[in-house]
Amino acid sequence: MGESKDEREQFEEELIGLDPHDPETKAFAAHLDRMKRQGPGYTVEGYLDGVRDFADSANRTTGHQRLVAVIVVGLILLGVILTIWFALGDILAIMF
Repeated sequence: MGESKDEREQFEEELIGLDPHDPETKAFAAHLDRMKRQGPGYTVEGYLDGVRDFADSANRTTGHQRLVAVIVVGLILLGVILTIWFALGDILAIMF
């Protein structure tokens, strides 16, 4: 995956003197990109970008931070499952 000229020049001032092929420098440039990127937060695409950023961050962490991310995701899924369960119960109660 090659970077375009705009992507390389975008953070040129912040990355002066750093090796562009170093994995840490690439990670820092990606971090700067995430910090400067502003997408619409009120659209479906904006929400999905936020979820993607959360998932990427959770995959990079270790230890307690990863455990907290897993617990947060588990609680969200539990809420969705309970909501669907109660909604199906109400639908079946109305139909029968």
